[in-house]
Amino acid sequence: MDDATAGRRPTFITVDPASGRPGKSYEGATPEEALGIARAARAAFDGWRRTDFSERARLMRQAGEILRQRRDELCALMTAEMGKTLTEGRAEIEKCAGACDHYAEHAHAMLAAQPVEMGGPRASIVFRPIGAVLAVMPWNFPFWQVFRFAAPALMAGNTGVLKHASNVPGCALAIEAVFRDAGFPADVFRTVLIGSSGVQALIDDDAIAAVSLTGSVGAGRKVAAQAGAVLKKSVLELGGSDAYLVLDDADPEAAAEIAAAARMVNGGQSCIAGKRFIVLASVREAFEQALVRKMRGYAMGHPRDEATKLGPMQSIEARDGIHDQVRRSVEAGARLLCGGEVPDRPGAWYPATVLTGVRPGMAAYDEEVFGPVAAVIEAADEAEAIRLANDSPFGLGSGVLTADLSRGERIAADELEAGLAFVNQNVRSDVRLPFGGLKHSGYGRELSAFGIREFVNIKSVVVHELPKAAGGTE
Repeated sequence: MDDATAGRRPTFITVDPASGRPGKSYEGATPEEALGIARAARAAFDGWRRTDFSERARLMRQAGEILRQRRDELCALMTAEMGKTLTEGRAEIEKCAGACDHYAEHAHAMLAAQPVEMGGPRASIVFRPIGAVLAVMPWNFPFWQVFRFAAPALMAGNTGVLKHASNVPGCALAIEAVFRDAGFPADVFRTVLIGSSGVQALIDDDAIAAVSLTGSVGAGRKVAAQAGAVLKKSVLELGGSDAYLVLDDADPEAAAEIAAAARMVNGGQSCIAGKRFIVLASVREAFEQALVRKMRGYAMGHPRDEATKLGPMQSIEARDGIHDQVRRSVEAGARLLCGGEVPDRPGAWYPATVLTGVRPGMAAYDEEVFGPVAAVIEAADEAEAIRLANDSPFGLGSGVLTADLSRGERIAADELEAGLAFVNQNVRSDVRLPFGGLKHSGYGRELSAFGIREFVNIKSVVVHELPKAAGGTE
């Protein structure tokens, strides 16, 4: 629900994607209350920024421990609100806890002063926090997306305000509870339950210093414009239509195993999921056959079942949008190799699907398909494969599948227009590596030392001796 009317309190009602039935409801904040929360976070910044790194680290490690203690409870929340499978939910919580541990250990070194030799004066570059940072986050990884922002931002001395996706309010409140129960000072991290139309008022307010958004291209354009209008920094991680090149020396069976894993992460609902598989003509048919076998192994099942590899989509509306993209692609000449039919059952279900003969002008080529649909595109040679991979408005992740590691590294490093390029493995985020893209996939970086420095003041400090006055007396 989205209601920014002054004084009105929105209600957020969750829906179980597996059944389509309503779940819990949550009372949101009025616009006035939302501003109050942002201003409280800004007030908390004055004390938090002066808290010693060792104390910040102690609290951050405690947050990681609480995540592990509450793993099953938090997994159940994700399953109920956006359909996450248990296996993927457990991995997500552990990844969040690992990020807490990583920045607790390394933040101090990442932000240590850097001396600069200037041949006389003492000079250094220091990194100082900037204030309360607003995080506008999506539903698909409802804990990881937040913690990959919050762990570095808070360790840098900033405070955080979370505006989460409207379909995961329970997750949003649970994240605030983790930081509160870990012992972080009051208001250092706050969740505000508002709709998207309430974001601009927060960005405009002096309490907010900067904004980080993970979401759609449309949302990114809007937030970037709003932040730019008030001269506030933004970091954007937006959509992706990741291309994987399957070269002529790749083993089709091994390549298909990686390709299926890349496509099916989080039920295909990931910005860095592999979406376009650009296959050299000599291995296309063998790769397709292997890919269909691998994709059929992702049978639909209830997300609470331990064996399930493909749960429901996050909503019936989203499922219907995915099916429309498949339908339009087939009507434009693509061939359906498996899947592609809406099951006759309640809930937001869609099967693992493979399309081949995909070309420019088809939805599966031109658009980001945010679901379990793999698009196979034939290329005559390596040069054409690279051209097709880069023929996209997106530039987030990319992959190369080849037996020649030097060839794969050259293409990954020098040819593919993407923020991440992996050889012989599906693209994934890692706290040790910078994460982000270019073109319509956004700008700025999260994770690693690059991520923690996005929301700091990089300050030059130069110290000279005070000159003695001319003609002074003994």
